[in-house]
Amino acid sequence: MKEQSDSSPRFTLRRLAPADAPIYRPLRLQGLKESPEAFAASFDEEAQRPPPWFADRLRTSIVYGGFAGDNLVGVAGLRPETTAKLAHIGHFWGLYVAPSARGHGLASALCRRLVAEARGQVEQILLAVVSSNRRAIALYAELGFERYGLERRALKAGDRYYDEVLMMLRLDGASA
Repeated sequence: MKEQSDSSPRFTLRRLAPADAPIYRPLRLQGLKESPEAFAASFDEEAQRPPPWFADRLRTSIVYGGFAGDNLVGVAGLRPETTAKLAHIGHFWGLYVAPSARGHGLASALCRRLVAEARGQVEQILLAVVSSNRRAIALYAELGFERYGLERRALKAGDRYYDEVLMMLRLDGASA
């Protein structure tokens, strides 16, 4: 079942299932290759993973896809913690929108859909975003995420280090 995006009539959103791994994998790898500084995962590592690994990822996380017609052009994930003491936390991960679909509200629509999905499942959502990605930081702030820290040299791609801004959204309305 496809759901109409709240932000843009150009796209439809739906939760991806393990059967969507063949369309998810290429878009995920495109994001890792295009923006290696934006993800903790690396293109080289994930390109070596077999297709069932991607299906399992779609099974263990909540991943929404944004579609332009039948083409998957954006994704974002939420992974709820499973241990008793951490079960109140969910982690945003893997937001990526293909260049051809940027600037039309798809990233915002994907994030809003995940926040809506998280309500009632977790009490807070955490994320880490490279400090130089001002557009993403502004998007998360617009959604209500608050900065609570900075991890220096959090990622290393090649010979370059990247700091990550740590952000939190409390779903109970309290501030971080």
